[in-house]
Amino acid sequence: MVYVLIAIISYLIASIPVGLLVGKWGYGVDVREHGSGNIGATNVLRTLGPLPAILVLLGDAAKGALAVYLGRILLGNESGAVVGGLAALTGHNWSIFLRFKGGKGVATGLGVISMLNPLITLVCFLIWLVIVYFTRYVSLGSILAAGALPVLMFITSQPLEHLVFSMLAAAFVIYRHYSNIQRLLAGTENKIGQKK
Repeated sequence: MVYVLIAIISYLIASIPVGLLVGKWGYGVDVREHGSGNIGATNVLRTLGPLPAILVLLGDAAKGALAVYLGRILLGNESGAVVGGLAALTGHNWSIFLRFKGGKGVATGLGVISMLNPLITLVCFLIWLVIVYFTRYVSLGSILAAGALPVLMFITSQPLEHLVFSMLAAAFVIYRHYSNIQRLLAGTENKIGQKK
């Protein structure tokens, strides 16, 4: 029953569409009507600029971190933390407040992983940073960093709960980037700094 409670609360917290709120409350702009139509930090950066994008990134990451913290507090173990993290990814990606639409889970997943393993979080971030720096494709950096996550968890012998989360989280993120993968293969994906 406690697992269900964690999942429901974490899902609802993560369903809060930070990108949409920052755009509407701070700038009077619905980011869903601009750029890629996504509510994540990348589209906010393209639409509104660096400061609101940073706010969205931090807000979305905080949702994931809070969900893990909640799971640990209520159950006192890593299973609770992982349930909270998975529910957070689900809530962010398929928000009940947006008719089960949402973001792509990168920032929220980053918040979850930062609570599970800060060192692996840093490595994944560096992978993302290097890929984006050299290719200018945020989506490619996100996909490759997500794919590296379960590999890093496995080769560093992390707890089973963390490994399971990393595999599911990577699948979530890559699945949500399906349209980006198609554009990358077609050579039509937007690069950072390029107007949609």
